[in-house]
Amino acid sequence: MRSTEEVNYIEQRAYARAGLLGNPSDVYNGNTLSFGLANFWATARLRPSLDLVIEPHPYHDLVKFSSLEHLVSRVENEGYYGGVRLLTATCKMFFKYCLDHKIDLKGGNFTLSYDTNIPRQMGLSGSSAIVCATLNCLLDFYGVRHLVKVEDRPNLILSAEGELGITAGLQDRVAQVYGGLVYMDFSKEYMDKMGHGKYIPLDPTLLPQMHLIYAENPSDSGKIHSAVRKRWLDGEELVITSMEEVAGLASQGRDALLEKDYHKLAKLMDRNFDLRRLMFGDAALGSVNINMVEVARSVGAACKFTGSGGAVIAFCFEGPSQVRRLQDACQKAGYIIQPALVVPPLLTEVDLQTLSDQTMA
Repeated sequence: MRSTEEVNYIEQRAYARAGLLGNPSDVYNGNTLSFGLANFWATARLRPSLDLVIEPHPYHDLVKFSSLEHLVSRVENEGYYGGVRLLTATCKMFFKYCLDHKIDLKGGNFTLSYDTNIPRQMGLSGSSAIVCATLNCLLDFYGVRHLVKVEDRPNLILSAEGELGITAGLQDRVAQVYGGLVYMDFSKEYMDKMGHGKYIPLDPTLLPQMHLIYAENPSDSGKIHSAVRKRWLDGEELVITSMEEVAGLASQGRDALLEKDYHKLAKLMDRNFDLRRLMFGDAALGSVNINMVEVARSVGAACKFTGSGGAVIAFCFEGPSQVRRLQDACQKAGYIIQPALVVPPLLTEVDLQTLSDQTMA
């Protein structure tokens, strides 16, 4: 058992994510191309303590209100849940993983807290970022980073969210674990054999400058996913064929980046959104989300959702003058626009040694 004096505190950061191509086919045994988005992040902080304590966030886990009206307004805008449940579920699933894999956890208790600046319900993977940062704290506190395979970590993160009824795929968690730019293959045969997808990091400098656009309106990704998921399971031809095409866009996009064929990349991004709209329908996507894409397209920029709605990623392949037109159009429409900052690759030497495919290390 380690004494509380041996470790002061551990702090880990996990970033938002932008799905560049192929989403949402990660939930449908497809392929995706995604990158870590350094514009926003979540932080988890762990310090040794006598008891195990999960600290509520002073804003996101608010329990004190100035009035009943304040409480109702808060719930309507932010929902009922903060991040404490995410930290708690992460601790539970981490413990179960270690138990199942016969990993001995030697350490005392701790106090765990979090913070985040990732906008809620923007399709930027704010919940999984909190879980990812928490998991990294636990790996380091117990000194077991070398025993938990990198490929298993996205599954572990997803299992914690699954405990809470959060509907999602692996794409976001892979991007947050690996950082940088990652191509992902979720083919059923490989998933059944390995228990995880095939994750191939690419050079982030291959990415041209992208821009993040978002509106401050909530979007329920669970509802957006559910109807199409059922239609896919029921074998509806439109959904099956469209999702297969969406998955193929990711591999084409990888080739386009390697060849620096940015006009092709732009066409693929637009096609990704068009197929999503065809499958999900305007009512599910939401008028504001669709309008953000249309505003970007009005100046000739390529544009698609970063995730399930609330934010979009735009590519001005014509250069700086097109960027200025896009900025003006977003300002006029009341949308926030900023350059998309790419997270560098995050895996350490210790992490790389846990990879099943050592050719990636």
